[in-house]
Amino acid sequence: MKIKTRINTNSNSNIKKMLPLIAALLILTAMPAQAAFPEYFDIGENYYTVYGGPNLTATVLGDTEFSRGDTTTISINLMNKGFITGFKTEKDLSIPASDLDQKLQSTEMSYEAQKTTAIGIVGFLTSLDPAVKVKSGQQEAGSLPSGQQTENPIQYTIEISNNAQAGTYPLLLTLMYGYQENIQISGDNETNIGITNLEVGMWYEIGSQNITIQISVKEEARFEVTDVSGELVADEEGMLSVTYKNVGSLPIKDAIVRISASDPFSTTDDQAFIGSIAPGESAVALFNLKVDETATTKMYGINSEIKYEDVDGHDRISDNIKIQVETLPAVSTAEKLKNVLWIGVVIVLLIVISMGVRFYKNKQE
Repeated sequence: MKIKTRINTNSNSNIKKMLPLIAALLILTAMPAQAAFPEYFDIGENYYTVYGGPNLTATVLGDTEFSRGDTTTISINLMNKGFITGFKTEKDLSIPASDLDQKLQSTEMSYEAQKTTAIGIVGFLTSLDPAVKVKSGQQEAGSLPSGQQTENPIQYTIEISNNAQAGTYPLLLTLMYGYQENIQISGDNETNIGITNLEVGMWYEIGSQNITIQISVKEEARFEVTDVSGELVADEEGMLSVTYKNVGSLPIKDAIVRISASDPFSTTDDQAFIGSIAPGESAVALFNLKVDETATTKMYGINSEIKYEDVDGHDRISDNIKIQVETLPAVSTAEKLKNVLWIGVVIVLLIVISMGVRFYKNKQE
């Protein structure tokens, strides 16, 4: 897409004043146009065709390694390494140039040098993997002449899934900007103070670059509850057995599980030592829980976390690991008495059988 504008000026400073307007035009061209620019806008001579343009590079500032579950902001610095690669004369060199033509040629070349400036830079960051989400929209970086970098980096907020695997994740940074495509120039006369009625026609185009940025997710231990067993009855104490599996990529040692008991549970035994767990291995933690007599029979979630020492000798605490448990209804007094009676009967039978066995042995002797 080309944008053509006409400037009547005798000073380069006026061009700089036009840059915000040009940037606005670049943004407007991305939307449905109300009125089209003229197809032809020839206002003068084109003495040169210049080749080259902006060339933007991107560098992530700071650490690029993050942990699962992180929501963080990454800062990206842009630098313009654009340069002029060559030019072609558009006029017949066999025809002697007048003083005015020579001055116009020199003036045009000074404007052509701005071809490498990236104007009104807009950046879009997208993730190429569903484990990483970009939460920010487009960011503006202003204009960058060749050889300069952004005074303030563009920033994007990213969210890393709790289920992200350790490894490298690519992010695609798409940069769009305007740049000067060509210049036409004209004037009435060359004088001691410059060219009178100097007019400069500028052609602008939309450029874009795709730059891949790499971030990484740290290798670490991760845990899942793979089995829960034990009877938790209202108004009684019971043992809860919880199996934890290390589904991460690194081993741990000196691990302690800590639970947070809340209504209808209470405990004086909220920690369990499970020791070392290699990747793929499991360990069992036991907890003695008291269930309130008013507990409703349903599934409850108990929060737990694992404190451990990692491979670098640092103390770590895992994310919250939910334990799903079900409570059973309280046993009535009659049922308790019935159970006691049955227990008593069983004990009596065992005693009788034991005595009978002894009597039989004595008789045999």
